[in-house]
Amino acid sequence: MNKIDNLKKYIVKKKLKLDCGKEISNFPLAYETFGELNEGKNNGILIFHALTGDQFPHGINPITNKEGWWNYALGPNKAIDTNKFFVISANVIGGCMGSFGPSSIDPSTNKPYGSNFPVITINDMVNAQNFLLDHFKIKKLFAVIGGSMGGMQVLQFVSNFPNKADVAIPIACTASHSAQNIALNELGRQAIMADKEWDKGKYLENGKSPSKGLAVARMAAHITYLSKKGLQEKFGRKLQERDALKFGFDADFQIESYLRYQGSVFVDRFDANSYLYITRAMDYFDLTKQFDGNLSDAFKGSKTKFFIISFTSDWLYPTSENREIVIALNAIGADVGFIEITSDKGHDSFLLDVPDFLNSVKNFLNNSYKNIHEARI
Repeated sequence: MNKIDNLKKYIVKKKLKLDCGKEISNFPLAYETFGELNEGKNNGILIFHALTGDQFPHGINPITNKEGWWNYALGPNKAIDTNKFFVISANVIGGCMGSFGPSSIDPSTNKPYGSNFPVITINDMVNAQNFLLDHFKIKKLFAVIGGSMGGMQVLQFVSNFPNKADVAIPIACTASHSAQNIALNELGRQAIMADKEWDKGKYLENGKSPSKGLAVARMAAHITYLSKKGLQEKFGRKLQERDALKFGFDADFQIESYLRYQGSVFVDRFDANSYLYITRAMDYFDLTKQFDGNLSDAFKGSKTKFFIISFTSDWLYPTSENREIVIALNAIGADVGFIEITSDKGHDSFLLDVPDFLNSVKNFLNNSYKNIHEARI
């Protein structure tokens, strides 16, 4: 038994109809919880992870032995205070950290699904995670929170379940994936599929991995998470452990070495097929289209209080795309707050130590929780 098998999982026995038309049931959803659920079961927060995240936002990931991806934001007395809130974090379906995904074993063949895994959507991911609320007997969450792809899931969750969360915090996200982002994801997918070890998605059967292609995909994506100013200030044109150019194709520049490192460590923790499926789910995301071109209709009937956050240097999901969500909510008189955080750290700002961002989240959550529960007394 490997380490993945030992992770905490909830087996969803009910049937889930996927957007692709297929139906799944008796599938695992790997999750972790932080903090304690109070007696009234009204302090629950469901957080959604980004593309390469998992169910370990806090502490040490037992599989990778790395720090959780949201250690800056989540924990005792932090922005998402686990002394006060009960936080649920699940690995999305399609993922590779214990939830139902391409590396899961297909009982009909006793081999990994690989590219026979059904194509999934953000909607499918959210509907699957909703089953966890039944598991914990939570009728209504206090909050749903997520950044990047996690923010897309926040929007989809409120649209699907308009009365299941008091507040929603979509961070650095969009209501529909742009042509630019689809193009960037396609670049990564093609890098993976061009690796001869990919073998049409059957590499796990042969004990192989398209690690070169996956590393290139990660390198390309990682550039989009940063900002031009941040890269220039951190690396500039500094050479890597040498005083002069080598006139070859080794990593002459520090930025080259940094990207190669990011690619190499990524392949040790992520499955290539999961990367294909999850990026495809992001590309398919179009909440506006789901409601015949009217984004406002996605949130009609919801009394959820929104707090939308963007970052000045995020060119992957720029402030303009976040504002479109604000405008759609304002059009139906929804309770919505918005803030653009000044940061030179690019899209990754929501994962890093950005005090204005962390303080904004903390104050909003604490004030909202106090106001909501005072109103109910």
